[in-house]
Amino acid sequence: MLDYIIPYLTRTFAFDPNSPLLFTQFYFWGFFAVVFAVFSLVHRRLLLRNAFLFATSLFFYYKTSGSYVCILAFCVVANFFIGKWIEKAEVKWKKKFWMILVVIIDLLVLCYYKYSYFFLDALYDFTGIELHVYNFFAAASNKMFGTHSLVDQIILPVGISFFTFQAMSYCIDIYRGKIKAVKNILDFGFYLSFFPQLVAGPIVRADKFVPQLYKKYFLPRRAFGIAVFWILNGLAKKIILSDYLATNFVDRVFDTPLLFTGLENLIALFAYSLQVYADFSGYTDIAIGVALLMGFRLPQNFNSPYKALSPTEFWRRWHISLSSWWRDYLYIPLGGNRNASVGTYFWMGFLSLVAILLSGSVWVGIALGVFFLYIAIYAYFKPGSRKFITTNMNAMATQIVGGWWHGASWNFIIWGGLNGFGQVFNKIWVKRSATFRASAALILSAVSAIIFKHYGTPICAITAVWFGVIFIGVWSVMIFRLFSQKTYKWLYTAWNVTLTFVFITFTRLFFRAGSNLDPAEANEVAWNTAKNMVNQMGTAWKWDTILPIAWEHINIILVFIAGMLIHWIPKRVKSRYRIAFASQPIPLMVLSTAFIIFVIYQFMSADSCPFIYFQF
Repeated sequence: MLDYIIPYLTRTFAFDPNSPLLFTQFYFWGFFAVVFAVFSLVHRRLLLRNAFLFATSLFFYYKTSGSYVCILAFCVVANFFIGKWIEKAEVKWKKKFWMILVVIIDLLVLCYYKYSYFFLDALYDFTGIELHVYNFFAAASNKMFGTHSLVDQIILPVGISFFTFQAMSYCIDIYRGKIKAVKNILDFGFYLSFFPQLVAGPIVRADKFVPQLYKKYFLPRRAFGIAVFWILNGLAKKIILSDYLATNFVDRVFDTPLLFTGLENLIALFAYSLQVYADFSGYTDIAIGVALLMGFRLPQNFNSPYKALSPTEFWRRWHISLSSWWRDYLYIPLGGNRNASVGTYFWMGFLSLVAILLSGSVWVGIALGVFFLYIAIYAYFKPGSRKFITTNMNAMATQIVGGWWHGASWNFIIWGGLNGFGQVFNKIWVKRSATFRASAALILSAVSAIIFKHYGTPICAITAVWFGVIFIGVWSVMIFRLFSQKTYKWLYTAWNVTLTFVFITFTRLFFRAGSNLDPAEANEVAWNTAKNMVNQMGTAWKWDTILPIAWEHINIILVFIAGMLIHWIPKRVKSRYRIAFASQPIPLMVLSTAFIIFVIYQFMSADSCPFIYFQF
């Protein structure tokens, strides 16, 4: 008997990098069943409950990241004690000193593990000095425990961006006087490491979650049904939509884009846009449902982002907990919609430097210099425009840093810059007259087409089509208004939702190209992937094979269409069927849940795809 039990316990409690605790695995639900059973016995004693869930969360992270659980424990200890010191400090400069210190500590932890390769590559590109990474954590572990971990490689700990940001917001809010410091380290550790949202968010603010630490467990009948619904909804998104699209088409195209036609590259790009939403929002739905079963409310993280009418609105709907974090702790400190700051000019200069380095052309530098000179002269002679200019500069800087947060490669910075540019361009564009917009779109489309014809630049073929479509849309509206003043709100909504979705999807080319890569090779491989896909979409079209190719991938297209149609269902309709599910009698809910799980797992592949945002 012991010969069987001991190996089983060893496999259960030891870290296995090939078998992390994923929401899509039955292993996780077995783990959660045990946790919930113990939770039901201790939930009345709040300190014991919080201590148990803290220990459970540490074990969960250990099963996900192994010895990197020490980093999480370090963040718990450092932020707990410094948070108390910030609160106890009686003079302003001491409070500020402790706040700056803890922010530096958290950023150093984050930057060491996430950006070491990026900084060393940049140092080599700028100066020719070649340095190599050294994993001090692995070296210390080898010395202490006699292990043989590699010291010349740094592996990114899962979820480090999320719990370091959550820790920073806690200490900054204490400094600002918005919250009181948590008195017990077990309570604070539970807040920072709560396992449902630990590795991929949502980022939970202390003022919303800490009060729940001291409330007794209460789960109404309908709330229980809602929790089960969110879990099933998240599993369906992840397995039926995200994993199916990834394993059956998207991953193959992004891995070898030159082996596929322009149409196939385009289909893969749009399919990825749905995949990343289904994957990330699916994780959030499951996290919200699991937390709710234990009586804790996590914040909404997505609000149908592909219903957005503009790039700015998209970021109010997508990854809401992170977007609001950037707003409160970066955008507003930079100056927000009030004025510019030193940070604003620093990030604008950084963006310009990146653009020049990536292009390798002095003309790009000259063009940027002329552009900023024009902006400065315009702001000098039109003081009323300064607020609009600085607001958009701060928005651009926020998006650039937001892109960099997602990954340590230039592709993510480009992705962030494109999103910032889209927001700024859209705000300027909508303020212009229809005549101006039609003329500008026509000119831009014509210039792009001419450049493509003479130089064969693939990106110009894409921009020619994009601005051509915009011209047709604006021109059609102008013609229609000559004969009728009637407005069709649904048509306006559909047009703007489509344009926003297409724009966001094309920025995702750089997001996906920089994902799932070793940091040591991310820059070169990601850039080549993005360039190759642009080349294929801009040139590799065989018009006589469009229908056969589309039919060949009809399953992917149908799944994509079905996913988008479900996404666009009105909010009130979704609310009705969510409540209808939650209001079922328990026996009927058990049967319907079993049936839904059976259907979901028919789509599951042999190798489960890890959640995309685990790498951030």
